[in-house]
Amino acid sequence: MTDPASALPFRVERDGVRLAVRLTPKAARDSVDGLGMLSDGRAVLLARVRAVPEKGAANAALEALLAKALGVGKSLVSVEGGATARLKQVHVTGDAATLAGRIQTLLQT
Repeated sequence: MTDPASALPFRVERDGVRLAVRLTPKAARDSVDGLGMLSDGRAVLLARVRAVPEKGAANAALEALLAKALGVGKSLVSVEGGATARLKQVHVTGDAATLAGRIQTLLQT
């Protein structure tokens, strides 16, 4: 039997949450598209940005998009893994319980 927490794209940490994101750059619009599943069964938050993946522009756009969607300051969101890949690990600093609730709301979209 699988752990229900494994179907969530985030992990609660001491100072916030770590979020698994699959980013699509050069999209027609900036948006958070809800929950996605990778072929290996891992859950990810699907996001798209208009920015191109050059010189960190797509990562910066993702940080701004997630900050707005989660209602936190841009400086509290940082891409910490996968800077040059579509699959990214994003750390959001703040109250973990509040952030977890906001992420679960995003997953409903």
